[in-house]
Amino acid sequence: MVIYIMDPSLYLYMFLMIWCCFNLNTLTDSLSSTQPLVCHEDESSALLQFKHSFVIKKFASSDSFAYPKVASWKLGGNTTSSCCSWDGVECDKKTGHVIGLDLSSSFLYGSIDSNSTLFGLVHLQRLNLADNHFNFSQIPPGIRHLSRLTSLSLSSSFFSGQIPSELSSLSKLVFLNLSVNVDTNSQSLLRLEKPSLRDLVQNLSNLSVLDLNDVNISSNVPSALSNISSLTILSLQSCLLYGEFPMGIFRLPNLKILGMTSNENLIGYLPEFHHGSPLKNLLLGGTSFSGILPNSIGNLESLNTLELKKCFFYGTIPATLGNLTQLSALLLNANNLVGQIPSSLVNLTGLTSLDLQHNQLQGKIPSSISQLKHLEVLNLAFNNLSGEVELDSLMELRNLTRLHLSYNKLTVLTNNYTNATTITKFKQLGFSSCNLRKFPDFLRFQEELVLLFLAYNNIHDQIPTWLWNISKETMTVIDLGYNFLTSSEHLPDVIPWRSLGGFDFSYNRLQGSLPLPPPSITVYLVAGNLLSGEIPPSFCQSSSLSMLDISDNYLNGTIPQCLVNSSSDSLLLLNLSSNNLHGTIPPTFMMGIKMIDFSQNQLHGEVPRSLANCTTLQILVLEYNQIEDAFPLWLGALPELEVLILRSNRFHGAIENPKTNLEFPKLCIVDLSQNDFSGKLPSEFFKNWNAMKVVKKENSTYLQMVGNLSSSQGPKWVYQRNYTYSVTIVSKGTDRFYEKIQSAFVVIDFSSNKFSGEIPESLGSLSGLQLLNISNNDLTGFIPSPLAYLTQLESLDLSRNLLSGEIPHQLTQLTFLSILNVSHNRLTGPIPQGEQFSTFENSSYDGNLGLCGVPLSKLCGTSEMQLPPSCSSQGDDSEFPSGLYLMVIILGYGSGLIVGFLIGTTLTRRYHEWFVETFERVKQVQWRQKRKGRRN
Repeated sequence: MVIYIMDPSLYLYMFLMIWCCFNLNTLTDSLSSTQPLVCHEDESSALLQFKHSFVIKKFASSDSFAYPKVASWKLGGNTTSSCCSWDGVECDKKTGHVIGLDLSSSFLYGSIDSNSTLFGLVHLQRLNLADNHFNFSQIPPGIRHLSRLTSLSLSSSFFSGQIPSELSSLSKLVFLNLSVNVDTNSQSLLRLEKPSLRDLVQNLSNLSVLDLNDVNISSNVPSALSNISSLTILSLQSCLLYGEFPMGIFRLPNLKILGMTSNENLIGYLPEFHHGSPLKNLLLGGTSFSGILPNSIGNLESLNTLELKKCFFYGTIPATLGNLTQLSALLLNANNLVGQIPSSLVNLTGLTSLDLQHNQLQGKIPSSISQLKHLEVLNLAFNNLSGEVELDSLMELRNLTRLHLSYNKLTVLTNNYTNATTITKFKQLGFSSCNLRKFPDFLRFQEELVLLFLAYNNIHDQIPTWLWNISKETMTVIDLGYNFLTSSEHLPDVIPWRSLGGFDFSYNRLQGSLPLPPPSITVYLVAGNLLSGEIPPSFCQSSSLSMLDISDNYLNGTIPQCLVNSSSDSLLLLNLSSNNLHGTIPPTFMMGIKMIDFSQNQLHGEVPRSLANCTTLQILVLEYNQIEDAFPLWLGALPELEVLILRSNRFHGAIENPKTNLEFPKLCIVDLSQNDFSGKLPSEFFKNWNAMKVVKKENSTYLQMVGNLSSSQGPKWVYQRNYTYSVTIVSKGTDRFYEKIQSAFVVIDFSSNKFSGEIPESLGSLSGLQLLNISNNDLTGFIPSPLAYLTQLESLDLSRNLLSGEIPHQLTQLTFLSILNVSHNRLTGPIPQGEQFSTFENSSYDGNLGLCGVPLSKLCGTSEMQLPPSCSSQGDDSEFPSGLYLMVIILGYGSGLIVGFLIGTTLTRRYHEWFVETFERVKQVQWRQKRKGRRN
């Protein structure tokens, strides 16, 4: 055997030779990669022309890391090799063709069409133009030329119009994102009609990611999506989807993210889930999904986010949720969930957000929640939770920045804290209706608060000085309304929080002048205090003010013109009622206002004609002032006006016939009572008040305005302030305060005026009417039988008029009628019997001597006579003229009791109408004199 001993260097050489032989291709590629890629001249030119079709505008991109990528696109010395090195351009390493273009967040502004040189880059495989501003242009049909595209992102770029059918021809697409093309009001700009969503997904069978958020699709969810097994992300949020969601989509084998939020007409149910599902994010909030939460939801071991808020789920929260150890966000708020909060949620050690607000949960808050050390958000507000909450235990959660316990049956216990370094720094705190009796002491150390809610407690303290000094730079909303707060000293001249948007100190015991809000204020509510002085003109500096309620105070002076200046677009609600304001109403108003309440002041003059331009006005309340004007017929052109209350002023004259049949199209509540209107009732208006002809079923909804504030930076939050309209209506002779007005509430009150003539039969067409009061007028004629068509009527007051004839028996069909008053008229004949009429008392018929039957003691069809009252009972309220009645008595004494009685009876029967009419006119003159005296 011969053994060769070789030099070690030779071994190394041989190894390298063998390696090179086996890796020649790889080495060749590696060596070639050191050479600059050659860019095709026509593609380089196309890119430059594409660049020059836009201008660079910083507003065109919102990403904080955005920069103009095309700024680097310039031709170098070698024009054929430059474009592959440009920012955002990717070339094929072998051919040099442009295969990728990423111009996302590049400040591009301008339009794009099918003639764009972009569509000459036929080798493109990846195209990203997201977060630019393409000036509401359509996605060009020329997109079909990019047939090799596997990835396309056009999100957040202000594309609009119909998505072209040519897009469905890009059969190689794996990634498609057209989301968030919305205008400044978050309204969809893109729509998907032809092709439909079904057409689109049938041709794009290779999709892994489909994101069409905020595209107006307006269709059902096609079951064909259940066949795309490659789908990992399916997001169709805010797409106006409807119909039933295909159950098969839940069973897609690779689906990790399913987003269907904010499709309120999309119905569906959760399936039985099995082990092994890759689902990480299940987002169904704001849909009409319903049913119980299945116990099998605990099988989704990979689940990170479960968002089922604002749906219709009911039943209890499954204890199996404690199995989801990867869960970081559990959002079940605004459902119909009942029962207790499962203690198994102590197992979710990675949980950062737990939101169960707006349900019907009961019992105590599990102590195990205090073990969730990573918890940042805990929201249990608006439930039926009870018991005491030791705040100390929650203060141990050092990451907790948002804590909401408001509107339960809880009692929050707080201790005195002296060491600021050990106290959790909160950004949001909600302790409204938590049985607090004093200010929580730890608040004095909070310097980062954004939202603070302490309303509806029993805090009797004086406002501590330190309150005005906390979180000066961050406080955005503070609500301390409905307590017993006092101010030993005057309130600050200017509210100190620089970024404040919402300020609610309503219904306390605050004294002093109105503190001036910062320019950032949106909601300013201080109604129901002891504030005095004038409204300063400097109050108008808040250009973003949308809700202003300073009613029920002791403010005086005039209404500043600047407060309602027509150049302002932000103010939606203005309530100055129940003060001591005087002077005239300012002559010009902002066009966008929705609610005006100037009632119970001392205002005079006329109703300003500029209100005719307020096309969004819904509520106008001017009652209890000294306004002297004719009926503001021109308000009939307002398309949204629902409530008009002019009660107790000095309005006068006849109400003219409408000029068109579109007058007051949405009017539901109208109160003209206690004025000096005359002439006939406006029958032509009754014919055209179409909103009163609808029998509405949505009795659970109320007339209200919603003011929204939202975060502009940092953690996302929305503060929603619901302002519910209220109204005072006369019912059964007394004022009744309706704290909330149901959207189905329909009222006409024309009482205490000088209307004459007959009751129009057209009133019977207002089938939605619930309260009708035309009492204390000079109405004559019969009660019209078409009033029986008012099937929703609950209160009918025709008293103190000059009505004659019988009560129509058809009124017994009014099965909802609970209040009837036809007293002090000239009605005759039998009272209708049966149904609701069996519940009315004698007082409903007082002063109608010709009526008979139950509940009166006078029977019908008999000769029974009513004995006259004694002389001592005569007075201002006598039912008969005193001189003629005295003659009857004298005749009785002179010629015998029987003869006198017979003569008196004959005179009474013969002159019955004259007796009653004379008496009623005397009574109404006296009543008007008394009312005039009260005014003066």
